[in-house]
Amino acid sequence: MNWYDTVFEVIDMRSFSNLWYWIALAVLWSSVSHWVLGVPFDMIIRARREDEGEAMTDLQDLVRINVNRILYVAEVSGTWAILFGSAAVTALGLMAVFYNVEIAQAVLLLAGPLALLGALSHRTSRIIRTSGVQGSALIQRLMRHRFATQMIGVVAIFITAMFGMYQNLHVGTLSF
Repeated sequence: MNWYDTVFEVIDMRSFSNLWYWIALAVLWSSVSHWVLGVPFDMIIRARREDEGEAMTDLQDLVRINVNRILYVAEVSGTWAILFGSAAVTALGLMAVFYNVEIAQAVLLLAGPLALLGALSHRTSRIIRTSGVQGSALIQRLMRHRFATQMIGVVAIFITAMFGMYQNLHVGTLSF
């Protein structure tokens, strides 16, 4: 057995048994839950502590900028983004379910919840703009959005872990 075979025997290069996939999953959901509508979470906490002042003004300005950006992108290219996004998720779903392509299953378990999160971010942005919330009500809305994001992440990680373990055990039994 040569060095190349030994490395690929020790480090399995399939999606769900690859350590890099799980690191990417953890980093993805950590980053997504840290950036609430494009606003870093530490900025929300600092504004909540001060309740008024420069931190709150900065938070309100950054939320206004990001909400306007999200809604502008949705208005200008939202139809096309939904069209191509749903086509991509459908193609991944077909490859994952009917053709049992493991990389498609792995990417679908990453992209599917992110599509749901995109819709949630658009909804929250629209609510913030139409209601014109400011101050502590804005912080409460952002915290609610972050909590929903974290719950989507927890469910996505749980489903991915269960499916990944099943896939590894199933594929592992087929190779013997």
